[in-house]
Amino acid sequence: MKSSRKPSKTELKRRILTRGVDQVVVCKHLERALSGSKKIRVKLGIDPTSPDLHLGHAVVLRKLRDFQLLGHKAVFIIGDFTAKVGDPSGRSKERPILTDKEIASNMRDYLSQAGKIIDVKKAEIRYNSEWLGENVAEILELAKSATLNQVSERADFQARIKKGQKVTLLEAFYSLLQGFDSVKVRADVELGGTDQLLNLLMGRQVQRHYDIKEQDVLTVPLIEGTDGTDKMSKSKGNYIGLNEPPKGMFGKIMALPDKLIYKYFELCTDLPESELKIIKTALGKKSTNPMDYKLRLAREITSLYHGKIAASQSEKEFIKVFRQKGAPSKVAIKILPKKAYLAVDLLVAVNMATSKGEARRLITQGGVRIDEIRISSPTERIPLSSKAKMLQVGKHRFLRVKTK
Repeated sequence: MKSSRKPSKTELKRRILTRGVDQVVVCKHLERALSGSKKIRVKLGIDPTSPDLHLGHAVVLRKLRDFQLLGHKAVFIIGDFTAKVGDPSGRSKERPILTDKEIASNMRDYLSQAGKIIDVKKAEIRYNSEWLGENVAEILELAKSATLNQVSERADFQARIKKGQKVTLLEAFYSLLQGFDSVKVRADVELGGTDQLLNLLMGRQVQRHYDIKEQDVLTVPLIEGTDGTDKMSKSKGNYIGLNEPPKGMFGKIMALPDKLIYKYFELCTDLPESELKIIKTALGKKSTNPMDYKLRLAREITSLYHGKIAASQSEKEFIKVFRQKGAPSKVAIKILPKKAYLAVDLLVAVNMATSKGEARRLITQGGVRIDEIRISSPTERIPLSSKAKMLQVGKHRFLRVKTK
């Protein structure tokens, strides 16, 4: 991802510490480190629990990129071991356990996706199975670095216990494993979302146990997904993927609630602070049409990941389809075996839904149409023939379907 303008070192330092930042521990120490001559090691870990990185991940990856631009070392950890455990942060129930095959498949494209934002060639890329895979002695030593009292006091664990839901010892161990990553890579700083704060602080405690200088911690806000309520998440189906095709990315951004426009400008674009202030002021006026700024937002973000030409073409297509109520100029055709399809099965068969559960949700929310007629039930039968029908999912996904 290329920025149109290279910021100065002073601007980068200020941006690192203030723009899109929720909390810094310890702020004064990190501020001094940024002004010093020593190259600091900045850690970010992401578990491959799904194949897609999305704009939610991009917020913290962009912060890692700023450290890189300032000349510091980005340490990007792919949690191929911790993905087996599952981060319990903010979870209302236990995560399903992933197999080695699922994890390998999920992380296959992670570096190319992260490379849209950070310079992976200059980054230190690590996989935490390197040190967590089979070393039982070290795991037992690690277990001494925290107490059961501390772990059990976590608010997310307490909420589940009060509901009579189980909290496994494996989940309780997760923050220690993440902290051990900081020991092995000798992190000076660790980045994460606000929901990661307890894990990141545990990293400081684990480093103390191993007599290593404690890392500073910087957290960034979580961004809501396209539904405008829950945080962006693959499991909720409300995410905008970094590998999203330009027209799909543009359309999903245009579907965001108006209340998120400024937050996305701040966290997901490279616009300077001076322009952000103008946008914030304008959005606060009743005379402002939010659609104008949402179009600019979609243009800015799509340009970052696909270039200005693709963003411009996506904007023209969006205006044609959604403002002028026309059909897309180009719609792919999917040819299916000749048989009767239930609506829920059709969406999965043409990859417009990743699972039957997601397909049911899309249909019950009224977001699926065939030839402009809304599908009312997941079990509705869809008659297909050699003549293509237009399948529409949501406001911006179209596909022509027919049988052989």
